[in-house]
Amino acid sequence: MTKFKNITFIIALVALAACGHDKGDRAISGAGIGAAAGGIGAAVIGADPVTGAAVGAAVGGVAGATTDEDDVDLGDPVWK
Repeated sequence: MTKFKNITFIIALVALAACGHDKGDRAISGAGIGAAAGGIGAAVIGADPVTGAAVGAAVGGVAGATTDEDDVDLGDPVWK
């Protein structure tokens, strides 16, 4: 259960780091950041990195789409 708490904590922190101004940009960047954090976090704790990346992408995408740029703003996404 401790492994699950660790990965959840890592994903939650990184999922909030979405960037962009509109909901679509924030969802895409949140999903990318969440996937990276989930995959790395899962590998670190010995879980399946693919599953961790999938969960991280889902959490990050939702967090990016539901937060406002006033909540978390890391600037313009790299694709703009």
